[in-house]
Order: sequence, then structure tokens, then C-alpha cells
Amino acid sequence: MTYNEVFGARIPSLGFGTFRLAPPQARHMVSEALGMGYRHIDTAQMYGNEEAVGQGLRDAGVAREDVFLTTKVWPDRFRAGDLERSADESLQRLGTDYVDLLLLHWPNPEVDLSETLGALVRVKEQGKARHIGVSNFTNALLERAVAICGEGVLVTNQVEYHPFLSQRSVKRKLAEYGMAMTAYCPLAQGKVLGDPGLREIGRQYGKNEAQVALRWLLEQDVVAIPRTSKADNAKRNLNVFDFSLSTDDMRRIDDGLQGEARVVNPSFAPDWDRP
Repeated sequence: MTYNEVFGARIPSLGFGTFRLAPPQARHMVSEALGMGYRHIDTAQMYGNEEAVGQGLRDAGVAREDVFLTTKVWPDRFRAGDLERSADESLQRLGTDYVDLLLLHWPNPEVDLSETLGALVRVKEQGKARHIGVSNFTNALLERAVAICGEGVLVTNQVEYHPFLSQRSVKRKLAEYGMAMTAYCPLAQGKVLGDPGLREIGRQYGKNEAQVALRWLLEQDVVAIPRTSKADNAKRNLNVFDFSLSTDDMRRIDDGLQGEARVVNPSFAPDWDRP
């Protein structure tokens, strides 16, 4: 396993996502993933599986301090006071005294960002979140957030990123602030499988398309959190630390595949940055 070290956070570069895993699946797969060697688990209030994730963590028997645990606050809990209560509720469901990373799940233009970030910082100051960050923030929102919090406070922006979606401008902005990019849907919800370009590249290394896509992200120093309901797929996704993509293969993906094919674009999404 490799790590991204950002402002005191040591984030395992490959995590296990739990989006759309029903509670029984989430409990089973979190335990399985930790048993395989994953040490980064990602969930959210909106997923409805925090309690199951916590049970899976305990089932695995891995020491709490050895697992980097992330959850996210849904935008309807962004008011001061309510955000802190929502964090307490997440901790209770997860069965832990703290999370390693607490994120704002989506922007909420109806609540002043200063109010929301003030509450988020208080959760960190109380020791209930070791680190804090944002998710689905545009560059303009990220600039505002950093102006409010100061640099060195927010450790990541979790955004959709995979070989079919260019995030060059967001990546540049995060680098400017020294923040990490975390990629959700790094396999484009399975759409990388069957892609002829990724398949051709994978043949050179004895890897499948998903492994190539994950390796492409890791070599950009991007944290990736693939999600699967199958243990065999989780094991294959973890098997990406024994090879490196050539400069030419990285360029083939960068130049040949990246576009604007989002797989997550709800009606409340912000006005996304152009590549």
C-alpha cells in the first residue's frame, strides 16, 4: 500500500468505497476488504450503511487506529449546530469516537459556506474528526473554502474522476493549495471494463482494464476509492502495486480517453468546471 501525506493526514492511496452497498453487503464487504489488506474505508450519511460499515470494521478485527475511516455530511445538515449533531450521530452509528476524515458531501448554496465550514472546523477541534475536507466542490467553491479556513486545513476534495472524465483544472487547483484529490467512481461504475484502449494497455502488464484505470490514478498521486460488491473484484482492485504504467501508456489514456463523460450528475450538482 502507498500513502498520500497531506497536512498531517496519511491517507492510504487505495480505499474501499461503500456507495450503494446495502447494509448486509456493506458489513460483509468491509470485513472482507480489511481482511485483504485495505486500510481505507469510505462511507457517508446518505449511503444509509454507516452502522453496517462500523460492524464490518469490528468483524475484521483490525485495530481502529490502523484504518483510515471517512464519512460525509449530507447538505441538509450544514447549519451550525446541526452539522455537529450529525457528526455525533455518524460516530454513534459507526461505533467509533472519531473518523479520520469528515467531508461535506455536496455544496449547499442555501447555507452560507462560512457557517458550514465553521461547524466542520469545530468538529475537528473537538477531536471527532482527525481531518476535514470537501466533496464535489468546483474551483470557485474551493477558493472560497480555503479563503475561509486558511490553507493547510482542508486535506482533500473528493470528486468523480476516471479515464473518461477530465479533471485537469480541478487537479491543478488542488495542487496549488497542496491538497489531495480523491477519486470516486474511479472505474466509471464499471464502464472501464470492456474499453478496448484500456484492455490493450492491460495486456502488456497482465492486468485488466480496472487495474489499469486504478494504476493511472495512483500514478497521478490521486487517492482512489473503488466500490464493488464482489470479493474477487475487490482483491483484483487491490492488486495494482506491482506494476507501473509507462509514460507512453499514461499519455495514451490522458490524450485518448479523457472527456466529459460523468456518471454522477444529479440535479443539485454545481456548475462543473470545464477541463
